Amino acid sequence: FLFAGFLPTREKARRDALTALAAIDATLVIYESPNRLAASLADMAACLGARDAVVARELTKLHEEFRRGSLPELAATAGDITAKGEIAVVIAPPGEVPPPGAEDVETLLREALSRLGVRDAAAEIAAATGLPRRALYNQALALKTDAEC
Repeated sequence: FLFAGFLPTREKARRDALTALAAIDATLVIYESPNRLAASLADMAACLGARDAVVARELTKLHEEFRRGSLPELAATAGDITAKGEIAVVIAPPGEVPPPGAEDVETLLREALSRLGVRDAAAEIAAATGLPRRALYNQALALKTDAEC
């Protein structure tokens, strides 16, 4: 996990900090002021996407409270959270992006072939998807041949 402490109070600086944290492959722990919680959750949802999160209030005290959900869900219901006490927001690490399906790859290749040659289109899609360049080159060559017939 990464303990990030308090986020900056100004929106631009807070969004910049969240954008930097987005690339970190770890659970994020952030403290937040009750007065800025709604704005911070909205910025977290915008910068970090639909990650799972927990808003924890008054930890280890009599009135401790936990709200769980995705960041957009928590941002939408931030007004329901009692605005008192210490608040910690725990955000799940980014999930793995599933590899594109065969039809997605074909669509990407067709679009790239409209602007680039076969070799460059295959290299571009290989860099974007992590798929083998040679297989993409063969598929792009077949698509180019079919388009010319």
